[in-house]
Amino acid sequence: MAENDRGHQNPTFTMDETDKKSNEESRCVEITREIKKRSKWNNEIEFLMSCIAISIGFGNIWRFPFTAYENGGGVFLIPYIIVLFLVGKPIYYMEIILGQFSSSSSINVWNISPGFSGIGWSQFYCNTALMTYYSSLMALTLFFLIASFSAELPWAKCREEWLDYCIDSSHQIDNNTSNITSFVQLLNEKERRSSAELYFLKVVLQEKDSIDDGIGLPSWKLTLCLLVSWISVILITSQGVKSSGKASYFLAIFPYIILFSLLIRAVTLDGAATGILFFVTPKWSKLFEPSVWYAAITQCFFSLSVCFGPILTYSSHNDFKHNLYRDVLIVTTLDTFTSFIAGCTIFGILGNLAHKMGLEDISKVVKSGVGLAFVSYPDAIAKFNVVPQLFAVLFFVMMFVLGVGSIVGMVSGLAHSLKEKLPNVQIWKIVLCICSMSFAASTIYVTPVRGGQFLLNLVDYYGTSFVVFFVASFEITAIMWVYELIVTFTYTLKLKRSIIFLQTGIENFLNDVEFMLDRKTGSYWRICWFLVTPLILLFIFFYTFATLQLLTYGKKEYPISAHAAGIVVSCLGIFQIPFWMIVKLLKNRNLPLSKFGFFFVEYKKVFSANLAMGAKGYRAQKGLASIQRGEREAEKSQKEAKMGSIDTHFD
Repeated sequence: MAENDRGHQNPTFTMDETDKKSNEESRCVEITREIKKRSKWNNEIEFLMSCIAISIGFGNIWRFPFTAYENGGGVFLIPYIIVLFLVGKPIYYMEIILGQFSSSSSINVWNISPGFSGIGWSQFYCNTALMTYYSSLMALTLFFLIASFSAELPWAKCREEWLDYCIDSSHQIDNNTSNITSFVQLLNEKERRSSAELYFLKVVLQEKDSIDDGIGLPSWKLTLCLLVSWISVILITSQGVKSSGKASYFLAIFPYIILFSLLIRAVTLDGAATGILFFVTPKWSKLFEPSVWYAAITQCFFSLSVCFGPILTYSSHNDFKHNLYRDVLIVTTLDTFTSFIAGCTIFGILGNLAHKMGLEDISKVVKSGVGLAFVSYPDAIAKFNVVPQLFAVLFFVMMFVLGVGSIVGMVSGLAHSLKEKLPNVQIWKIVLCICSMSFAASTIYVTPVRGGQFLLNLVDYYGTSFVVFFVASFEITAIMWVYELIVTFTYTLKLKRSIIFLQTGIENFLNDVEFMLDRKTGSYWRICWFLVTPLILLFIFFYTFATLQLLTYGKKEYPISAHAAGIVVSCLGIFQIPFWMIVKLLKNRNLPLSKFGFFFVEYKKVFSANLAMGAKGYRAQKGLASIQRGEREAEKSQKEAKMGSIDTHFD
């Protein structure tokens, strides 16, 4: 990146100084023109609001509460906060720095080390997979939102065809022993289900029991909801950050208004305290289980949206001297706070649900996965005595807005990455193309095979959760260990000195950060980037392989063909990294041999920063100004020298 600023000594050039100066000036002019074409945020607040909108999403409202519940309740907060500080925040900060310094999206940013450009394509792949199934959750949310405007919530009562195995979700009991006993017996009889659960499975998802029955045609109602969701995303992202930045205020702030309204309502309900205590009470035996730490890292990645590309892309539209350190602290702190508040809200309402059902064990009313948002919560809302429709509308409006905010960031990440590859194509055309293809791909998740949830679970596990660890491990290794390391290595060889790696990737990276932010990076960031974060990711990576188990959907097992398809999905994401590394090496196979060997020449070229990379705009403009200032000073010196020689002559 800032190789001239960090004090690198470059090899001797064969060109004369005049040609060198001319080429350098031409390059600065070219980069300056390029950066002026790149769209910028209207102001600094838009960037902050956009980061909040993409980071605060489904992962905070429904994924965090049930993940915490499944991994020890309150004790899960301990590994989560530790992982947040040792993995989440360092990677988040690193990605924002990379984007802002390079003024490039998640693919072109790897001009800093072209051999690792496959990391950008892997992120592109994961982002696409995540975006398609996130949109199906938006469709479910919109379906429930529309249904919430009914005179009576449609999931509050059992339908006639369910009477043999259904219990009304609106059913409440008196708090006396006989009623509680009879209700519990009714729950256990014939494995009865609530009308909210049956509404979700039979009406909304129209599920089939197995993928062996075929996926079937998409539900037309959910497909319409899916279409509306994608249209809303297109409208917001059609002009790039200029339009999405304006929408970010609403997408970031409005969900908090509803969340705090629901929290106030939740804590005033009977049984809410019991539910919240159930959420925060630690199960200490879970603390030392590796699976809990694995879940914490997964949750951290999904919650902060790191290693998928959008955060890096958003920061690439900042001014070069923007104070991103402040934004990192705000977003990461707010993200954790939101997850905790959402957990208290959800479990407070579930505590009330258990109270009205006469159950002491709250775990019996908690559904995992999407069931928490689309079964447990609607079931609890149906038992509200006062305007349950209002609280249903509030909840699903909040969920829909959160979904839009997340997908807007994902689409922006993809669109601007492609825009850099296709500079002559207007951004709205790229957005329209991405959203159209994503809509078509998303329809598979609204098919009757478990309402697409069977497939969603498969893609989530093989296409994102597993691949993102691989991507994160390579990303931080490429920057903190390899970045411009070979420049120093070949230079020491040319001087015939001892082969000592005095300047590793992190030293170069820290010099770049100091050049950009005019401040030194603290020891906490240095230690995490260089040692702690890579080691934790490496441990989790090997742990995942060692404890890998076949995926299940509830109590049902996937067929072997589904696992085979899932492995192919994983390989498509993972193999992007070695594939593009080989491509870059092959492109440089005709480099001339040196006495140090062909390997080292190739290696230097493929893993060294591109000459046009780093501090685009700011550095180029400063460089051009510096060249022009140097020329003026040289002319001034020549005139002074000439005048001095004239004076000497007369003397």
